[in-house]
Amino acid sequence: MKKTVLALVLTLFTMSICSAQKIEMTKVFGGYQYTQNGNRMTMAKLEKAMKSNSEAHQFIKKAKSNNVIAVIFGGAGGALIGFPVGTALGGGDANWTLAGVGAGLIAIAIPISSGVNKNTKKAVELYNSSLGTIAYFDFKPEFNLVANGHGIGLRMDF
Repeated sequence: MKKTVLALVLTLFTMSICSAQKIEMTKVFGGYQYTQNGNRMTMAKLEKAMKSNSEAHQFIKKAKSNNVIAVIFGGAGGALIGFPVGTALGGGDANWTLAGVGAGLIAIAIPISSGVNKNTKKAVELYNSSLGTIAYFDFKPEFNLVANGHGIGLRMDF
């Protein structure tokens, strides 16, 4: 009987530690920052964490691929704007057509980036809603050494 109770206690404790942890969203300039247990989550880490939830995984995969596109357009646009500005600051004759093309690329990247934020937020919400009710933060057992007329033992209160 004691071995059965001990096995049950150890199983519950192990399940509480190994259960998936909630991903937290924090609003920052230009989107959201995602953390899990205080550690910042990249898109790759988010995708890896969400493999267990197929619906959330589909949203995060879409967000990740669109993020690559947004970064490419935004980076190219920033370079095309920065080159003429740097030339003008250096005293040279700037090609402002490049800056206009760069502004157009950035204008394309902004709605794509907004879609990335929406898909990532939806994926995190789906993932968090699918987590079990027992989590490490909720399950905090208290162990006490107990001695009574039946002997000495370990008591777990939760």
